[in-house]
Amino acid sequence: MLVRPRPAFPRSLTARLAAMAMACCAALAAGPVVAQATAPAWKPAKAPEFIVPSGAGAALDVAARKLTELLARDGLTPGFVVSNKSGAHSIVALEGLHRHPGDAHTLMTLSTSYGNSLAQDALPAHLQKATPLVTLFREFVVVVVRADSPLRNAQDLIAQLRQDPGKYSIGIATTLGNHIHLGAAQPLQQGGVDVQQLRIVPYKSSAESMTALVGGHLDVVSATTPNLLPYLQSGRVRVLAIAADQRLAGAFAQAPTWKEQGIDYVSDSFQGVMTVPGASAAQQAFWVDALRRVSQTREWKNFVAVNQWEPWFLGPEDTARALQQQVERSHGLLARLGLLPTRPQRVAAAR
Repeated sequence: MLVRPRPAFPRSLTARLAAMAMACCAALAAGPVVAQATAPAWKPAKAPEFIVPSGAGAALDVAARKLTELLARDGLTPGFVVSNKSGAHSIVALEGLHRHPGDAHTLMTLSTSYGNSLAQDALPAHLQKATPLVTLFREFVVVVVRADSPLRNAQDLIAQLRQDPGKYSIGIATTLGNHIHLGAAQPLQQGGVDVQQLRIVPYKSSAESMTALVGGHLDVVSATTPNLLPYLQSGRVRVLAIAADQRLAGAFAQAPTWKEQGIDYVSDSFQGVMTVPGASAAQQAFWVDALRRVSQTREWKNFVAVNQWEPWFLGPEDTARALQQQVERSHGLLARLGLLPTRPQRVAAAR
């Protein structure tokens, strides 16, 4: 089916999006930096909620559950309630986060997809005011096929899609234009493929798209590394390309990068944590300290390594700047790829 085109964006959109990204973290300028010794301490008075904007079992969910497990185990919080709220542009999840402004008993995964949604101008104004806290790690997007696929490498895929961009169904999660989508579309576009004509099939999570792939309902999947591990270890899928600077270790040691196959592309996806709009300096300071302490534990470091992520801890101010840069960079990329909602995007139904 075709997504109906929306009115063209104003010329000042890039500047407005940059301001939007800064607005969603404006409290940081007066956040932990001004949390003086005289400010009253804050800590959760009840079990906080951690909202995951994807289905259960996906990479976002796996990371959130390990993070909350370690926060509770080390006595940093009185337990957690983890809520999965999947949906386009994380709007359902963001509605839950914004329900109680100023009450930092609610956290949510901060990922590259949030910046992409801002870049697409896809979020209502009242959902653009979350408070970013930290960045935890970088993650890499991988393009895979079933082990019995005739496609052997990235150049095979590019050659076929140059002739017929709609030849293969490509599964992503969870939203058109997010980092999973761009993680496949950008290198294919660099390879000469008309990415506006790709058959893109959105799923609620990468766990679902991978199930569809091995079940024969998809030809190709774009996903991040944790979602592929069990399938790769059992030999049911083949990696065509991974968007890392160099080959990873472990199960991905034989997975070629885009760069070594002639496509100069590395993804810049990340995961972190944000909280409600209007969070106080004391609330922000508590969560930043707690998350920093967890990120330094051996168990968390081992967890990150097993999932083939790259540790990358940023505090509030650096996270705010990184988010602003993400918005600006993603908007330019989406425009070049024709993936902004000003143009129709072909979306396939799963077979």
